[in-house]
Amino acid sequence: MKISILGAGNVGSTLGKSWANKGHEIFFGVRHSDDEKTQDLIKDIGNNAQAGTNSEAIAFSNIIVLALPWQVVPKVLEAADLSDKIIIDVTNPLTPDFSGLEIGFNTSGAEKVAQWAKGAKVFKSFNQTGWENMANPIYEGKSTAMLVCGDDEAAKKTVLQLVSDIGFEAIDAGKLEVARLIEPFGMTWIHLAFKQGLGRDWAFQIVRR
Repeated sequence: MKISILGAGNVGSTLGKSWANKGHEIFFGVRHSDDEKTQDLIKDIGNNAQAGTNSEAIAFSNIIVLALPWQVVPKVLEAADLSDKIIIDVTNPLTPDFSGLEIGFNTSGAEKVAQWAKGAKVFKSFNQTGWENMANPIYEGKSTAMLVCGDDEAAKKTVLQLVSDIGFEAIDAGKLEVARLIEPFGMTWIHLAFKQGLGRDWAFQIVRR
């Protein structure tokens, strides 16, 4: 599949590398595609990756991964034609000082994304763990869990497959409004990792009897 990733920070670049290793074609949307960091990323991935503007990335694929800082998301989405695109929102709507969420419980960041990206099929996922676990989501031989929510059932199959391709156990969590639960769940990982001293080398798993 062709996948466009808006943002090439730790999360965006790690997802891009993992998907490229599975044979997917990756286009990173960045501010400066010719800078050294971006070019090193492209060289590291190889033939399955390229970079350009956000507009070029959006035109490249019907699958858009939103891996931008929360504060810049509205400007980027409102300036683009995203009709019928599949958007995987991996952000958490964090306050500027990362101390908590700006919104939640009666709405969610993902639902805001759906409002800004008119006509797109929006899904929430990859917000519940750190980028290190996106590089290697296997602990003691078992896949760690990744929740996915969104309203379009046909497109959700594609998103669940992409989550599985990374190596996670993909869990269908329901409709997009469930992001009101998933985003605070993501904040729980952040809180435990940084405030409670667990560090970044751990993840959530589903354990069945």
